[in-house]
Amino acid sequence: MDLRESIAHQTDAALALSKHLLLTRSGDSNLVFSPLSINVVLGLIAAGSAGPTQDQLLSFLKAKSADHLHSLASQLVAVVLADGSAAGGPRLSFANGAWIDQSLPLKPSFKQVVDASYKAATNLADFKTKAVEVTSEVNTWAEKETSGLIKEVLPAGSVDGSTRLIFANALYFKGAWNDKFDSSKTKDNDFFLLNGNSVKVPFMTSKNKQVVGAYNGFKVLGLPYKQGEDKRHFSMYLFLPDARDGLSALVEKVGSESGFLDRHLPYNKVEVGEFRIPRFKISFGFEASEDLKKLGLVLPFLGEGGLTEMVDSLEGGNLYVSSIFHKSFIEVNEEGTEAAAASAGVIRLKGLAFSEKIDFVADHPFLFLVREDMTGTVLFVGQVLNPQAG
Repeated sequence: MDLRESIAHQTDAALALSKHLLLTRSGDSNLVFSPLSINVVLGLIAAGSAGPTQDQLLSFLKAKSADHLHSLASQLVAVVLADGSAAGGPRLSFANGAWIDQSLPLKPSFKQVVDASYKAATNLADFKTKAVEVTSEVNTWAEKETSGLIKEVLPAGSVDGSTRLIFANALYFKGAWNDKFDSSKTKDNDFFLLNGNSVKVPFMTSKNKQVVGAYNGFKVLGLPYKQGEDKRHFSMYLFLPDARDGLSALVEKVGSESGFLDRHLPYNKVEVGEFRIPRFKISFGFEASEDLKKLGLVLPFLGEGGLTEMVDSLEGGNLYVSSIFHKSFIEVNEEGTEAAAASAGVIRLKGLAFSEKIDFVADHPFLFLVREDMTGTVLFVGQVLNPQAG
């Protein structure tokens, strides 16, 4: 299976999780998260699992085998997520880390995958007497790897004496638009909220041609980032429902139909009529285990002997995933986008385009994602319900 096909399967899994998150938290909060970051942590857990638990993880991640998953992780790190800033492209940092209790030797086969496929830095930890210090160490690592944007991926009290392993992933992205917006043309305008009220927020605008497509019930805007000297091409896409209250119906579509993105992304620049998109900045964090269980991923959290391939110890039979914490941040302004995400899994011991001008006025709730277009890798997904809310 080639890289693009593998990523298409991962994207379907990512968008199913996005749909669940966006629809269950669709009250009044803006939201951003990195499905890629969560999938990498789940891939590490899959590498240390066996039997029905591994089968369920592979099914959830839409992967044919554990080897296939590790090969994909290795290619993502090497091909998609390398830093492009030296060559004029986006600045990217993608790092994996593992903290293992000093009393537990890792199985050589598991260590090989952690080191070679996931390029994870492994650290010995004393969870039994220094859980607070380990929490601080993981948080400092995440903050460093995300250029200070993610301060505390692990909340206080999330690690204790029963913790045996922590897997963490951190992702940082900073890209400048191909065509920057002129900040002197940014003006306040009404943004219409789901409750019928409106707020005044700064909208960016431009007279340049834009990559826009109009589809049944929604429009899509593609904003390309400055490309480096390699073949990668990163873009942000805004999915704007025609109806002011149409976001949840659009999210349902995007997250339910396999291959939806590839069929609904615009590629051609067209003349635009009225064109406005808001500046926004979002910080969002959540604990993902309940969401994953509702989507059918249950066995890793039960502690019924599914995580036996991680450590060379009888304790391996009693390991379970207690929680998966995730935090993301994104800022979109006239210059471009800065975004970051960090995930940490804590494992415990059981005790259609038109030729005429198209308007694109993002003055009501919309969906957005950041994607690498050559491979189709989705780095971030989110929704803006109120650009003022942060």
